[in-house]
Order: sequence, then C-alpha cells, then structure tokens
Amino acid sequence: MTFQQLIEIAAGVIEGAGVAIILLGAAWSSAVAVRQALRKAPFAYRDYRRMLGQSILLGLEFLVAADIVRTVAVTPTLESVAVLAAIILIRTFLSLSLELEITGRWPWQKKPA
Repeated sequence: MTFQQLIEIAAGVIEGAGVAIILLGAAWSSAVAVRQALRKAPFAYRDYRRMLGQSILLGLEFLVAADIVRTVAVTPTLESVAVLAAIILIRTFLSLSLELEITGRWPWQKKPA
C-alpha cells in the first residue's frame, strides 16, 4: 500500500466521521425535540436548533479536515489548493452563520454578563 492510498483512506475515514456526526446529530436532535415537544417544553424549538446546529458545526469541521488532508498530502497542485481554499471559505462562512444562529452572537464577541 502506497502513502497516497493511506492518505486517501485516512481522508475517507475522517470524511465518513463528519457525515456520521451530522446524521447522528440530526437524528438525536430530532428525537430529543420530539420528546420535548410531547412534554410541551417551553424552549423545545430553540433547543432543537441549537443541538442540530452544533452537530452540523462539528461535522463541518471533520469535513474540512478531510479536505485538507486529501488536498495537501495527495495532490498539492495550484488548482487543488485553490479549490480547497474555496471549500474552506464556504464552510467557514457556514460555520460562522451557524454559530450566530445558535448563540445569537459572533464567536469573537463576549458572552453577555
């Protein structure tokens, strides 16, 4: 087995973990939300959005890591690095948007007292 094949396998595993985190997080969040809704919990929807957003954020981090491993270690051409940069910019924007949705503030802002 070559180094390139090992890197591809590692990137695939990391990518699979990211997808699994998103899927399992969505399923878990939905199950908790249904349970809270049946109990008529006052903040069921807000809690559901927060839990789902956190799952997506964590999954996105794993997907970015897989893209970095695959691009830098396997095919470090100028074109592949440019594609990686675009992917990271898009995912970073998504992460920041989700963080704002979840917490109501930007990551660099202080928590309210």
